[in-house]
Formats: sequence, C-alpha cells, structure tokens
Amino acid sequence: MGGMKRDAVFAALADSNRRELLDRLRLRNGQRLGDLCEGLQISRQAVTKHLRVLEEADLVLVVRRGRERLHFLNPVPISAVAMRWLKQFDAVPLDALLADDMQAKA
Repeated sequence: MGGMKRDAVFAALADSNRRELLDRLRLRNGQRLGDLCEGLQISRQAVTKHLRVLEEADLVLVVRRGRERLHFLNPVPISAVAMRWLKQFDAVPLDALLADDMQAKA
C-alpha cells in the first residue's frame, strides 16, 4: 500500500461518524443508505458524504442491484495498514516506552 492510499485510510478512519458506519457494516454487511442512516444524529446528506470518503479510501465497496446501492465493508485496507505500518510498533518494548515517558516527566 502506497503512502497516499495509507493516508486516505487514516483520514477516513479519523472521523467518528465514518467509524460508526464501518462498525454498522461490520455487524451487517450489504446495507442500503437508508438502513445506514437509521438512528444516526447526522443528516442523510452527511452520511452520503461520509460514505463517499470511505469509498475513496476503498474501505467501502458499493454494489448496484437494480435501483439500490448496497454498501459493503472492505477490510483489506485496514488489514494492510495494521500489518505493514502499525505492526512495526509491536517490536518496540513497552517497558522502554514507559521508562522514556517517566524520564520525560521527571
């Protein structure tokens, strides 16, 4: 995954409304816009804009069935970020981080 694509994933995940939409799709994949809007405190237009950002980051895939647009979670970009970027922090010993933090506060 290139840097620009990774940045798009992080930018998409930075918003709590978009994370909520991803959580809803994780629980029940293949939802229509109206389904995704239910119970949210934001407008249908705002949901559409958030879905567009998620689509551009390849986190949501859209399948047309007749007049309906069904939204599906694509976990591949999140997994790629976790495996290629976040994984590197697993190699940092937590004890060393805590010791550095304690020294900085002293």
